[in-house]
Amino acid sequence: MKTIGLIGGMSWESSAVYYRLLNEAVRAARGGLASADILLHSLEFERVVAFQKDGRWDLAARHLADSARRLERAGADCILICSNTMHLVAPEVAAAVSVPLIDIIAETGRAVRAAGLSRPLLLATRYTMEHGFYGDGMEAAHGIRPLVPNEKDRALLHGIIFDELCKGNVSDASRFRVLDVIARGREAGADSVILGCTEICLLLDPAALGLQGFDSTSIHAAAAIAFVLEGKHEAEE
Repeated sequence: MKTIGLIGGMSWESSAVYYRLLNEAVRAARGGLASADILLHSLEFERVVAFQKDGRWDLAARHLADSARRLERAGADCILICSNTMHLVAPEVAAAVSVPLIDIIAETGRAVRAAGLSRPLLLATRYTMEHGFYGDGMEAAHGIRPLVPNEKDRALLHGIIFDELCKGNVSDASRFRVLDVIARGREAGADSVILGCTEICLLLDPAALGLQGFDSTSIHAAAAIAFVLEGKHEAEE
């Protein structure tokens, strides 16, 4: 079995979800006591958040690239950045290693396209919704341009992610508020929903949104499992 390298800790709440999903998938495929071969480098999140707040994406890129190199040296056969937001620096991270970087944007876009949908509502951090890299990457690879919520709803989502979910706080009140955001997105023309933050799966069930939901965390983990068990890793189209 190939070894999965995870750049985690952004936040560790979602890294724990990755760990569970990957191991559950290997056990389901292999049976018995089988589990995934995983190397996890859990970054100190406060440092990463400081880079984000200061707009120092160059420093963030160096930090994550160093993590990827360390994982490769330790024996990782592929790399996953366990954060949608930090895929803003994915090109720099991919260039730092010789093993594949499995990209969450490409994999999520592939799932949306395979379902025959084209106007997903993107629920994510402000960085992911506003910096353009997510929509640009998905449009370039799959011809899909996600919708983003209005400014007030973007601020709401960002606050729920950083002030609640990244701290392990999951509330029904916030769940209902995000469902209202989805309802407004549907009125604006969305035909589906991307849970485009790796913590949002802690709050929402993608099968219970009123629109077809795509959980980027589970999609990303499934792509890693396909790579390590079946050798599948499609290049971005």
